[in-house]
Amino acid sequence: MGWLFLLVLGVAAFGAMVLLGVKRTLWSMIGSALMLAGAGYALQGRPTLGASPAQPMIVPAAPDPALIDLRDRMLGRFTGDGAYLIAADAMARTGDERSAVWVILGGLHKIPNSLLLWVGLGNALVAHDGEQVSPPALFAFQQAARVSPQHPAPPFFLGQAYIEAGDFARARRYWARALELSPAGVSYRRDIAMRLAILDKFLALQDEATTRAEAP
Repeated sequence: MGWLFLLVLGVAAFGAMVLLGVKRTLWSMIGSALMLAGAGYALQGRPTLGASPAQPMIVPAAPDPALIDLRDRMLGRFTGDGAYLIAADAMARTGDERSAVWVILGGLHKIPNSLLLWVGLGNALVAHDGEQVSPPALFAFQQAARVSPQHPAPPFFLGQAYIEAGDFARARRYWARALELSPAGVSYRRDIAMRLAILDKFLALQDEATTRAEAP
């Protein structure tokens, strides 16, 4: 069938040249172009291949730079365990969340009490599991809280995971806890407070919309 279409195309091109009054001196040039197209089809064409709909290109969602910056200010970065997280971040940016999880697990095998890696594992599992707080992700955040019960990072990033999962009411509880645990002088306390204030406004608007919808 492909060769038939190519033949029809050649006849149509010849007819167009005649109708448009193309000079005969140019016919050889156009004919050469058609022959080149035919040769290319003969070499690379696959007329027996069945048609299939085009698949949409999926662009991996890169980690939020603002969250990475906040994580680094809360937990540090240029440490022995931080090197594993840098590698995991690089893999996550290419959409390879599975490898990011395995890199962090490798780090935890060597540094089992790393707060940074347990928080990083929770974040990586949320991304790997489709932005939901799966049991393994929840376990990672809970383990981070066991390692350092008074650090704000575990509740904050667990709250962020619930934000991404759409469970805003539950997220608020963890963000409030993270703000409570944040020392007064640290730079990230303001970031947490700002995010919590925005979430409170959103929840208030959501409650107002629900009340209006239920009103007679």
